[in-house]
Parts: sequence; C-alpha cells; structure tokens
Amino acid sequence: MEILFALTLGALTTSGVYLLLRARTFSVILGLTLLSHAVNLYLFGMGRLKTESPAVIGLVKDYADPLPQALVLTAIVIGFAMTSFVVVLALKAAVELRNDHVDGEDPNEDRP
Repeated sequence: MEILFALTLGALTTSGVYLLLRARTFSVILGLTLLSHAVNLYLFGMGRLKTESPAVIGLVKDYADPLPQALVLTAIVIGFAMTSFVVVLALKAAVELRNDHVDGEDPNEDRP
C-alpha cells in the first residue's frame, strides 16, 4: 500500500511540474491541478494511513488524525476556486491576445 501511495504521489508531482514548465496556458492550469492533488495526497499521508479508523476522538480506542482530513477539505475548496479563477483568466487572455502562449506571443510566428 505504501509503495503504491508513494508512486502515485511521485507521478502526480512529476507530471504537475512538467506541465507547469510548458509554454501553453492549458498545460499550466493542468499542472497546477495535478500539483494540488499531489499536495492533498501528501497531507493525507502525513496523517498516517489507517483503514477502518474513524476521525472522531473518544469513541474508539484507535482513531485517525482528523487534522489532515480538515486540511485536505480546505485545500480542495481553495484549489477549486483557484482553478476556476485561472481558467477564466486564461480564457480572457486567449480571447484578447488570440493566442494560448503564456508570454502572449507564439514562438512559431515569424518575427519582423
């Protein structure tokens, strides 16, 4: 279980960083989304992976740490708001510049 978790976390982080370094707006947005998912998984992992353990303290002897779960729920909401804002911003820039390049200029165009 732990090796699968580590491989998934590494794949998400690697893919997110690679897409962040691309020169297209959609790739950057997708990279930010993958990185936010990787951070959420990392926060879950810091709370120690336990199965069949409730996050309520006091009812059972063995419980899961509720703090990482609360942090991940907050991060999901903030990540969704950030992604929505960046998508709208990218669409506005693509319409005004008629281009999807991050710098606003296409490297394939001929320069005078």
